[in-house]
Amino acid sequence: MDNRTAAAQAPAAGARRDLSAHVKRIGRQDKIATGVLTAIVGFVLLLLAGIILYILVRGGGVALTPGFLTNPSSAEVSGILYQLFDSFYMLIITLLISVPISLGGAIFLVEYAPDNWVTSAASTAIETLSSLPSIVVGMFGSLFFVVVMGWGISIISGAVALTMFNIPILVRTIQQALEDVPRSQRDAALAMGLTRWETTVNVLLPAAMPAIVTGIVISAGRVFGEAAALIFTSGSAPSRLNFASTDLMSPTNPFNIFRPACTLAVYIWRLTSEPTPGSAEIVWGTATVLIVCVLLFNVLARVLGKFLARRLTAE
Repeated sequence: MDNRTAAAQAPAAGARRDLSAHVKRIGRQDKIATGVLTAIVGFVLLLLAGIILYILVRGGGVALTPGFLTNPSSAEVSGILYQLFDSFYMLIITLLISVPISLGGAIFLVEYAPDNWVTSAASTAIETLSSLPSIVVGMFGSLFFVVVMGWGISIISGAVALTMFNIPILVRTIQQALEDVPRSQRDAALAMGLTRWETTVNVLLPAAMPAIVTGIVISAGRVFGEAAALIFTSGSAPSRLNFASTDLMSPTNPFNIFRPACTLAVYIWRLTSEPTPGSAEIVWGTATVLIVCVLLFNVLARVLGKFLARRLTAE
């Protein structure tokens, strides 16, 4: 009896030793993996901080020069007033076009589209369009919107070209936000007698709104810094604007969507490709303004997301 008990206890002790060694080995591997991933993230953050800091140091003094943000490029103290206005105006036009289309497409794919090959093809097309290089979108926009549609080198041509690769990003963002809403909320709304559309408008959209707004603001930052697609569609010549003009079809009226425009990113490309005395300082100042605006978009996305989450979801 004692021999049988000792024989049974021996494998159990060996199993405990093997398990203890296995736990130690797993813990050691986990520490190594955590250290490697932490080092990678730290390197990326350090690289990003270095790039931002370098641009701010090189161009911060120029950006803070009196008149740099309020003077046109043709003034005695060269500024970026017209380019800054064109950038925000182009962004507003692009969002006015892309947000309603993206919102409708995402709602259809999540709530109404049948699960068949057509939906799968649409999702594949959206993913493909979102991965197209912006230079290709710009060339297509130059051929179709500028030439075929007859819009010429104009703000509307550039805005629609930007819309082409902004829509897939927004559709995926809004679609993911709607899918993250718990299924129980849909079922509860339908059980109360609401239609699918009423459920979408009154239940799903308010619950998903923080994530939707965050995605829209982040995509705005990408649109704001785009250059390649606009060179072929909205032009690169410095604008000459007259803010006192009341003729909406005048080429100097700032709100004329059929006039050429030069955004901040395109202006940087123009100055670097055609350098003139003193243009290097303007390039760094413009780059500083551009990167500060993009950073503000990201901060605004976080602030709005948290604010809407508290107001609409009571979290």
